Amino acid sequence: MFTRTESFREFIRFYPVVSTIITIHLALYLLTVLPIFPNYWFFETLSGVNLYIMEGEYWRLITPIFMHSGFTHMLFNSFSLVLFGPALERILGGGRFLFVYLLSGLIANVATLLLEPLTYTHVGSSGAIFGLFGYYIAIIMFRKHWLSKQNSQIILTLCVISLIMTFLQPNINITAHLFGLFGGFLLGAIPYFNKRDFSDSIKSTANWAGNKRKAISFQSPLKVLIWAAIIIIAILGFLTQK
Repeated sequence: MFTRTESFREFIRFYPVVSTIITIHLALYLLTVLPIFPNYWFFETLSGVNLYIMEGEYWRLITPIFMHSGFTHMLFNSFSLVLFGPALERILGGGRFLFVYLLSGLIANVATLLLEPLTYTHVGSSGAIFGLFGYYIAIIMFRKHWLSKQNSQIILTLCVISLIMTFLQPNINITAHLFGLFGGFLLGAIPYFNKRDFSDSIKSTANWAGNKRKAISFQSPLKVLIWAAIIIIAILGFLTQK
């Protein structure tokens, strides 16, 4: 479920929302480092600055979700989205997945505005990604049949490790991580799907998961080892970023 077996073209076709978000990550990063605009105009204009938000620049509640403080920050958050976003996009559909992702990030940034000093500045998609974790936890608690026991254990383990690292690592927006996780959990707990949605989603996800297991079984051991290494590196990088 969290091991990618698709080709690049297949990934874009199967997960258009995740692919678009990652493209925006990369594009905005390039715009902050290329000598097109003086003084990193995009970074200064789109980052989250509590004082400027209070003065009416409300777009800064959303735009920091797509901005990052450097290449490694952008790379590891994008890798985390590649690993954990596709399954949820498949379960929810592109529109609902984007809604959960953006609203989780918005909740994280509003909490940052309310609880951090006016001088506080922040960027990064970690709050939105923690929202995905929160949504997964809601699935595990209320819709256990959507995920296998093994995948549920992976998610819970990663959430526990992520929360521990949130409090141990310096320069982490703890508020965004916690409220992003909480926001995603609330969105997952709200019964806004009707019964037909449940049935269709379960059937579609079960068929998709079965096909993915068959696909993985045909992967070479080398490819599986490479993806395992990528997952470990991405998780460790994500846990040490803002």
